[in-house]
Amino acid sequence: MPDIQIMPSILAADFGHLAEGCRRAEAAGADQIHVDVMDGVFVPNISFGPEAVKVSAAVVSIPQNVHLMITKPQNYIEAFSKAGADTIQIHIEAQCDVAEVLAAIRDLGKRAAITINPETPVERIFECVENRWVDEVLVMSVHPGFGGQKYMAIAEEKITTIRRMADWIDIAIDGGIDHETVVPAAAAGANLFVAGSYLYGQDDMATAVSDLRKVAQDHFCKAI
Repeated sequence: MPDIQIMPSILAADFGHLAEGCRRAEAAGADQIHVDVMDGVFVPNISFGPEAVKVSAAVVSIPQNVHLMITKPQNYIEAFSKAGADTIQIHIEAQCDVAEVLAAIRDLGKRAAITINPETPVERIFECVENRWVDEVLVMSVHPGFGGQKYMAIAEEKITTIRRMADWIDIAIDGGIDHETVVPAAAAGANLFVAGSYLYGQDDMATAVSDLRKVAQDHFCKAI
Protein backbone atom coordinates (compact mmCIF):
# COMPACT_ATOMS: atom_id res chain seq x y z
CA MET A 1 0.00 0.00 0.00
CA PRO A 2 1.32 3.47 -0.84
CA ASP A 3 2.26 5.60 2.14
CA ILE A 4 -0.72 7.53 3.51
CA GLN A 5 0.24 11.15 4.14
CA ILE A 6 -1.51 14.23 5.46
CA MET A 7 -0.46 17.61 4.05
CA PRO A 8 -1.80 20.77 5.74
CA SER A 9 -2.22 23.66 3.31
CA ILE A 10 -0.72 26.82 4.73
CA LEU A 11 -3.16 28.81 2.59
CA ALA A 12 -5.42 28.37 5.64
CA ALA A 13 -2.76 29.48 8.14
CA ASP A 14 -2.47 32.99 9.60
CA PHE A 15 -0.42 34.85 6.99
CA GLY A 16 0.82 37.20 9.68
CA HIS A 17 2.36 34.27 11.55
CA LEU A 18 3.27 31.97 8.68
CA ALA A 19 6.33 30.40 10.29
CA GLU A 20 4.28 29.59 13.38
CA GLY A 21 1.61 27.99 11.20
CA CYS A 22 4.20 25.77 9.52
CA ARG A 23 5.66 24.73 12.87
CA ARG A 24 2.18 23.95 14.14
CA ALA A 25 1.57 21.60 11.21
CA GLU A 26 4.85 19.75 11.75
CA ALA A 27 4.26 19.48 15.50
CA ALA A 28 0.82 18.01 14.76
CA GLY A 29 2.42 15.16 12.83
CA ALA A 30 1.92 16.38 9.28
CA ASP A 31 3.92 14.56 6.63
CA GLN A 32 4.45 17.50 4.28
CA ILE A 33 3.64 21.21 4.05
CA HIS A 34 1.42 22.05 1.08
CA VAL A 35 2.01 25.49 -0.45
CA ASP A 36 -0.63 26.84 -2.83
CA VAL A 37 0.89 29.31 -5.29
CA MET A 38 -1.52 31.47 -7.31
CA ASP A 39 -0.57 34.02 -9.94
CA GLY A 40 -3.85 35.90 -10.37
CA VAL A 41 -3.99 34.76 -14.01
CA PHE A 42 -4.38 30.98 -13.99
CA VAL A 43 -6.76 31.46 -11.07
CA PRO A 44 -8.47 34.70 -9.95
CA ASN A 45 -6.47 35.05 -6.78
CA ILE A 46 -2.89 35.76 -5.67
CA SER A 47 -1.24 33.93 -2.79
CA PHE A 48 2.34 32.89 -2.11
CA GLY A 49 5.64 33.26 -3.93
CA PRO A 50 9.02 31.57 -3.43
CA GLU A 51 9.60 33.51 -0.20
CA ALA A 52 6.77 31.62 1.52
CA VAL A 53 8.42 28.32 0.61
CA LYS A 54 11.72 29.67 1.90
CA VAL A 55 10.09 30.61 5.21
CA SER A 56 8.47 27.20 5.61
CA ALA A 57 11.57 25.25 4.61
CA ALA A 58 13.63 27.21 7.13
CA VAL A 59 11.45 26.36 10.13
CA VAL A 60 10.34 22.75 9.53
CA SER A 61 12.11 19.54 8.56
CA ILE A 62 9.23 17.95 6.62
CA PRO A 63 9.05 18.27 2.81
CA GLN A 64 7.59 21.22 0.92
CA ASN A 65 4.86 20.17 -1.51
CA VAL A 66 4.39 23.15 -3.85
CA HIS A 67 1.29 23.51 -6.04
CA LEU A 68 1.86 25.96 -8.89
CA MET A 69 -1.47 27.40 -10.03
CA ILE A 70 0.50 29.42 -12.56
CA THR A 71 -0.15 29.99 -16.26
CA LYS A 72 3.51 29.63 -17.25
CA PRO A 73 5.20 27.45 -14.61
CA GLN A 74 8.32 27.08 -16.75
CA ASN A 75 9.27 30.61 -15.71
CA TYR A 76 9.20 29.85 -11.98
CA ILE A 77 10.25 26.27 -11.26
CA GLU A 78 13.89 27.22 -10.69
CA ALA A 79 12.95 29.91 -8.17
CA PHE A 80 10.73 27.54 -6.20
CA SER A 81 13.36 24.83 -6.35
CA LYS A 82 15.96 27.17 -4.88
CA ALA A 83 13.46 28.29 -2.22
CA GLY A 84 13.21 24.74 -0.89
CA ALA A 85 10.43 22.94 -2.77
CA ASP A 86 10.69 19.15 -2.66
CA THR A 87 7.75 18.37 -4.94
CA ILE A 88 6.62 20.79 -7.64
CA GLN A 89 3.13 20.33 -9.07
CA ILE A 90 2.16 21.94 -12.36
CA HIS A 91 -1.23 21.91 -14.08
CA ILE A 92 -2.01 19.97 -17.22
CA GLU A 93 -4.08 23.05 -18.17
CA ALA A 94 -1.06 25.39 -17.95
CA GLN A 95 0.43 27.11 -21.01
CA CYS A 96 3.62 25.12 -21.37
CA ASP A 97 5.21 22.02 -22.86
CA VAL A 98 4.19 19.76 -19.99
CA ALA A 99 6.72 17.01 -20.72
CA GLU A 100 9.53 19.54 -20.94
CA VAL A 101 8.62 21.28 -17.68
CA LEU A 102 8.22 18.01 -15.78
CA ALA A 103 11.64 16.89 -17.03
CA ALA A 104 13.11 20.21 -15.94
CA ILE A 105 11.68 19.77 -12.46
CA ARG A 106 13.38 16.38 -12.17
CA ASP A 107 16.60 17.83 -13.55
CA LEU A 108 16.51 20.22 -10.58
CA GLY A 109 16.44 17.18 -8.29
CA LYS A 110 12.78 17.58 -7.33
CA ARG A 111 9.75 15.31 -7.47
CA ALA A 112 7.56 16.15 -10.46
CA ALA A 113 3.77 16.15 -10.24
CA ILE A 114 0.90 16.86 -12.60
CA THR A 115 -2.37 18.44 -11.44
CA ILE A 116 -5.80 18.11 -13.03
CA ASN A 117 -8.81 20.38 -12.52
CA PRO A 118 -12.36 19.08 -11.89
CA GLU A 119 -13.65 19.91 -15.38
CA THR A 120 -10.65 18.40 -17.23
CA PRO A 121 -11.01 14.84 -18.59
CA VAL A 122 -8.68 12.42 -16.84
CA GLU A 123 -7.40 11.25 -20.22
CA ARG A 124 -5.43 14.49 -20.49
CA ILE A 125 -2.86 13.18 -18.00
CA PHE A 126 -2.59 9.60 -19.26
CA GLU A 127 0.59 10.34 -21.21
CA CYS A 128 2.26 11.75 -18.11
CA VAL A 129 1.42 8.66 -16.06
CA GLU A 130 2.04 6.01 -18.72
CA ASN A 131 5.47 7.46 -19.56
CA ARG A 132 6.32 7.92 -15.87
CA TRP A 133 7.07 11.60 -16.32
CA VAL A 134 5.64 12.19 -12.85
CA ASP A 135 6.08 10.90 -9.32
CA GLU A 136 2.71 12.21 -8.19
CA VAL A 137 -0.69 13.24 -9.52
CA LEU A 138 -2.80 15.89 -7.78
CA VAL A 139 -6.54 15.60 -8.42
CA MET A 140 -8.45 18.76 -7.58
CA SER A 141 -11.75 18.15 -5.77
CA VAL A 142 -12.59 21.88 -5.90
CA HIS A 143 -12.01 24.58 -8.48
CA PRO A 144 -8.52 25.92 -7.79
CA GLY A 145 -7.98 29.41 -6.50
CA PHE A 146 -9.74 29.66 -3.16
CA GLY A 147 -9.73 27.77 0.12
CA GLY A 148 -12.78 26.55 2.00
CA GLN A 149 -14.74 25.18 -0.97
CA LYS A 150 -17.06 22.18 -0.86
CA TYR A 151 -15.68 18.78 -1.90
CA MET A 152 -16.64 17.60 -5.39
CA ALA A 153 -17.16 13.84 -5.60
CA ILE A 154 -16.38 13.92 -9.34
CA ALA A 155 -12.72 13.64 -8.32
CA GLU A 156 -13.18 10.07 -7.13
CA GLU A 157 -13.68 8.54 -10.58
CA LYS A 158 -10.47 10.22 -11.79
CA ILE A 159 -8.55 8.88 -8.79
CA THR A 160 -9.76 5.33 -9.32
CA THR A 161 -8.87 5.45 -13.02
CA ILE A 162 -5.34 6.65 -12.24
CA ARG A 163 -4.87 4.11 -9.43
CA ARG A 164 -5.86 1.26 -11.72
CA MET A 165 -3.37 2.48 -14.32
CA ALA A 166 -0.48 2.94 -11.92
CA ASP A 167 -0.50 1.32 -8.49
CA TRP A 168 2.99 2.74 -7.88
CA ILE A 169 2.11 6.40 -8.13
CA ASP A 170 1.28 8.86 -5.35
CA ILE A 171 -2.20 10.30 -5.84
CA ALA A 172 -2.99 13.48 -3.93
CA ILE A 173 -6.39 15.07 -3.51
CA ASP A 174 -6.94 18.72 -2.69
CA GLY A 175 -10.19 20.48 -1.84
CA GLY A 176 -12.77 20.10 0.91
CA ILE A 177 -10.98 17.26 2.68
CA ASP A 178 -12.19 16.61 6.21
CA HIS A 179 -13.06 13.65 8.48
CA GLU A 180 -15.98 12.73 6.20
CA THR A 181 -14.71 13.33 2.67
CA VAL A 182 -11.42 11.55 3.36
CA VAL A 183 -13.40 8.29 3.37
CA PRO A 184 -14.53 8.21 -0.30
CA ALA A 185 -11.29 9.85 -1.45
CA ALA A 186 -9.20 7.12 0.18
CA ALA A 187 -11.58 4.40 -0.98
CA ALA A 188 -11.11 5.64 -4.55
CA GLY A 189 -7.33 5.27 -4.24
CA ALA A 190 -5.89 8.58 -3.03
CA ASN A 191 -3.00 8.31 -0.58
CA LEU A 192 -1.95 11.96 -0.11
CA PHE A 193 -4.50 14.30 1.46
CA VAL A 194 -4.29 18.09 1.36
CA ALA A 195 -6.40 19.77 4.03
CA GLY A 196 -6.35 23.45 4.85
CA SER A 197 -9.42 25.01 6.44
CA TYR A 198 -10.35 21.78 8.23
CA LEU A 199 -6.99 21.24 9.91
CA TYR A 200 -6.18 24.85 10.75
CA GLY A 201 -9.67 25.24 12.16
CA GLN A 202 -9.06 22.55 14.79
CA ASP A 203 -8.06 23.37 18.36
CA ASP A 204 -6.21 20.04 18.42
CA MET A 205 -4.58 19.71 15.02
CA ALA A 206 -2.52 16.68 16.10
CA THR A 207 -5.63 14.62 16.80
CA ALA A 208 -7.20 15.75 13.52
CA VAL A 209 -4.09 14.77 11.54
CA SER A 210 -3.91 11.40 13.28
CA ASP A 211 -7.60 10.72 12.73
CA LEU A 212 -7.45 11.63 9.03
CA ARG A 213 -4.50 9.31 8.52
CA LYS A 214 -6.19 6.42 10.36
CA VAL A 215 -9.46 6.79 8.45
CA ALA A 216 -7.58 6.97 5.14
CA GLN A 217 -5.60 3.83 5.98
CA ASP A 218 -8.77 1.97 6.95
CA HIS A 219 -10.58 2.82 3.71
CA PHE A 220 -7.76 2.93 1.15
CA CYS A 221 -8.77 1.44 -2.22
CA LYS A 222 -11.93 -0.20 -0.89
CA ALA A 223 -13.93 1.15 -3.82
CA ILE A 224 -11.62 -0.44 -6.40
